[in-house]
Amino acid sequence: MTQPLLTLVIPAYNEAESLPTLLAEIRAVCDAHGITYEALVMDDGSTDGTFDMVLAENARDPRVHGVRFRRNSGKAAALAEGFRRARGRRVITMDADLQDNPTEIPPLLKMLEDGADMVSGWKKIRHDPWHKTMPSKLFNAVTSSASGIKLHDFNCGLKAYKAEVVKSIDVYGELHRYIPVLANWDGFKVEEKVVEHRARRYGVSKYGWARFTNGLFDLVTLLFLHRYTRRPLHLFGFVGLLFALLGVGVLFGFAVDWMLTGALHVRPLMLAGVASMLVGVQFVSIGLLGELINQRFVKTSPPPPIAVVTPGAPTGTESAADAAKG
Repeated sequence: MTQPLLTLVIPAYNEAESLPTLLAEIRAVCDAHGITYEALVMDDGSTDGTFDMVLAENARDPRVHGVRFRRNSGKAAALAEGFRRARGRRVITMDADLQDNPTEIPPLLKMLEDGADMVSGWKKIRHDPWHKTMPSKLFNAVTSSASGIKLHDFNCGLKAYKAEVVKSIDVYGELHRYIPVLANWDGFKVEEKVVEHRARRYGVSKYGWARFTNGLFDLVTLLFLHRYTRRPLHLFGFVGLLFALLGVGVLFGFAVDWMLTGALHVRPLMLAGVASMLVGVQFVSIGLLGELINQRFVKTSPPPPIAVVTPGAPTGTESAADAAKG
């Protein structure tokens, strides 16, 4: 099979009604612009016959493929499996509920050709109720501030990537919301494009309030892993130092009082000072253990991704004798 230009990864959960229309729109847009493509529908354990519809579409158009999960595993798992199977030099993700417009495909590909490694959609005008848009705006503002990436819409399902981006990032849990963050931290150029957001035609939204609280917890996890995975002592040591200094300050006050009055009484504050010092020592010890584990991790971890090398640059595979001859 020849390699297509584009792989469309479409997570779907109970979207049997909307998928035929979406695939027809994709077919019309790509054929009109001469875009070779494959569409991977990731059926996330649907119970409404979604995969039967995919099989029927595959019989009519071999460019449509489907992967069915045995159970509902979440959008991140669907995207990760789709990224693993993608053969195109460009990858676009879009939701299956018809709220993402396939006419955005050519402009997104154009931005990739113009130098972007990833383009994240921005649903500037949304056709959702206020109780979905307001928490989403808060979530995006917090994520932008915490990560330092100035995007308006991190959770938009419509995104475009160069193949090397999706092959290098690790999406698990519910980290699909932070793919632009992961890509940016890996050194890829992330841009944003205003995209059309259409009203839902069929079914109901699969997301509730829990996704916002879970998203904030995932953000804390992501920031911790990014900033302190290679230097755990910087975090635990700092916290431990604060507790230790607090304990030393309390006990120093009691020591001064004992020297001046000659009396020393065990008080709750004194016990709190001792406990604070012990907690500080424990935090520093955790940081040191983390550093020991990290040293082992550094020795076995793969090298960082390389974007480009100069012609004739050494690959690191030549023997010492060859290097000496050179």
